[in-house]
Amino acid sequence: MSAVIKIENLGKKYKLGSINSGTLREDISEFFREKLSKKKNPADSKKLQNEEFWALRNLNLEIEKGEKIGIIGANGAGKSTLLKILSRITAPTEGRIEINGRISSMLEVGTGFHGELTGRENIYLNGAILGMSRREVDSKIEDIINFSECRQFIDTPVKRYSSGMYVKLAFSVAAHLDSEILIMDEVLAVGDIAFQNKCLEKMSLLSSEQQRTILYVSHNMSTIRKLCTKCAVLSHGKLVYFGDVEKAIEIYSNTANVMRLKNDLRGIERKDSFTNYKVLIQEVEITGRTSNVLEYGEPITFKLLLLPKEKTSSIRLRCVIYNSSRNPIATSLSGELPELKINKENRISFSLNTKCLAPGKYRVKFELTHPDGYGSEEKYDFVSEAFYFEIIYASDSLSNLNWYPQFWGNIILPELEII
Repeated sequence: MSAVIKIENLGKKYKLGSINSGTLREDISEFFREKLSKKKNPADSKKLQNEEFWALRNLNLEIEKGEKIGIIGANGAGKSTLLKILSRITAPTEGRIEINGRISSMLEVGTGFHGELTGRENIYLNGAILGMSRREVDSKIEDIINFSECRQFIDTPVKRYSSGMYVKLAFSVAAHLDSEILIMDEVLAVGDIAFQNKCLEKMSLLSSEQQRTILYVSHNMSTIRKLCTKCAVLSHGKLVYFGDVEKAIEIYSNTANVMRLKNDLRGIERKDSFTNYKVLIQEVEITGRTSNVLEYGEPITFKLLLLPKEKTSSIRLRCVIYNSSRNPIATSLSGELPELKINKENRISFSLNTKCLAPGKYRVKFELTHPDGYGSEEKYDFVSEAFYFEIIYASDSLSNLNWYPQFWGNIILPELEII
C-alpha cells in the first residue's frame, strides 16, 4: 500500500496579536481585535505581538490508502490546526506535506457552503470544487439528498438551515462526491443520534469498499473505537503516539492533564462574605491514580489537607458534581468529620462512588459546612473547581455505546426491573 498522506517536520507558528493566520476571515477578525486591544491597553498589545505560539511542531506522519485514522488529544493539542493544513485552509510555517488524492473535509458547521445558495446548488458547487462535471454530480445527487434527509428543504437557501441540517447535508455531500480522502472534525456531534450512527457506518463502508482514507477527530472515545483502525495522539502540538487504538486511548488518558492531580490552594485569596473560613481547604489531591480519566464504575479517592483556625465541631464535607456545561447534577455529603487539630494541617481521605455517572467530563466543588439543625448551615470554606475528571466505558464493557448527555442526562439509574 502507498502513502496517500505524507507529513514531514510539519510546523505551524502563530504570532499572538498579529495578523498571520493564513485565512482571510481570521485575519479580518484579528485586525479588529488588535485595534480594540491597542485602544484599551497599548502596552499589553505591544507585549502580545512579540509572543510566538507553535500550534504544531516537528510533526511526522504517514497514512496509507484506506486507513481509518483517529486523531485525539486535549483541547489546544493541535488537532484542528492539522486538519486545516491538510485541507489547505491555512498554510504551514515549516515542513512539507505530500497528498495523493482529492480531499473532502468537514471542519465546522457550514464549511464549503454558500449561505445564499440552495442545498441543491451547494451540492453542484462542491462537486465543481472537486473537479467533477455536472453530469457526474447528476448521477449522485439523488443519493446525496436521500442520505441527508433534507429533501423537503433542498431548494431552500442553506442560510435558513439549522446546524443539524447543515451537518446532514454537508456530510452527505462529502461522503458521496468523488474524493479519495475524507477529513472529519467533531462536527458530527451536532447531528442527532441516529444520524451520527448512520455517518459512522457510512464512513466504515467507504473505507472498506472504496478504499477511502478517513481522518476523524473526536473527544468521544467510543466512536474512535468503533470507527478507527489506527489512532494518533497529539499533545501540545507534537505527535506523541501513532498506532493501536486502545494503546492510543490509554496514552491520551494519561497525558490529557485537564488539571493536575494535586491542587494547592494555599495562595488563593478568600473573599466570600457568606463564608467564615474557620477551616481552610489547603490542598486537594486525587490518590492512587496516574490519570483523572476513569472507566465507568470506578471510584475516586481523594485527599484533603485541612487547616482549622479555631475549634469547631460537626464538620461535614459536601461534594457537588457539575457536568461539562457547569450545571450541578449530583451531590454527595460525608458523615461528621473526626476532630481536627487547631492550627495544624489535617489530612483526611474520602472515596467518591461514581457508578451513577454516565460517561462524560465533570467538575467537582468541595464545601466544608456545619449544619445548625434547623435546615440551614454555617459555611467554613469552599473550592469551586477542586478538580476535573472524565468517565469512559471500558473497552470490554457490554454497555459500550455512545452516551448522549443532551438527550439522556448525566445520571444512570439502576436497571429497570421487569415485573
